[in-house]
Amino acid sequence: FWLKPSRCELVPLRLPAAPVATRLCCPEVQLAHMAGEKKPIAGAAARKRVKKGTKQPVRLYAKGVILGYKRSKSNSYANTTLVKIDGVRTRADAQWYFGKRIAYVYKAKKEVNNSKFRVLWGKVRRAH
Repeated sequence: FWLKPSRCELVPLRLPAAPVATRLCCPEVQLAHMAGEKKPIAGAAARKRVKKGTKQPVRLYAKGVILGYKRSKSNSYANTTLVKIDGVRTRADAQWYFGKRIAYVYKAKKEVNNSKFRVLWGKVRRAH
């Protein structure tokens, strides 16, 4: 079972740069800064960014377990399924998943469209 996020969550977030310190070290640098000149950066060549060699893949889905159908004591509603999503403990946690798509992926014996995997799609509608 996979819960795929919508397209807007796939875009990597760019965080704003760290704020520049307002207090400067000496009056000469402060005057140069006020005049619009660039302030000297000590050891800029020594602080180069080092790129990591390998990057782990990012999982863009959450696993879950089908608990059963929505039901009362005697009636069962087969068009509504209860799903337990890993890591979701409260209604506030579940709210992020509202409207997201769910894919129930299973494997069949017979190949259809060159694949033995089949998918049933659904949506998260509300917390139980």
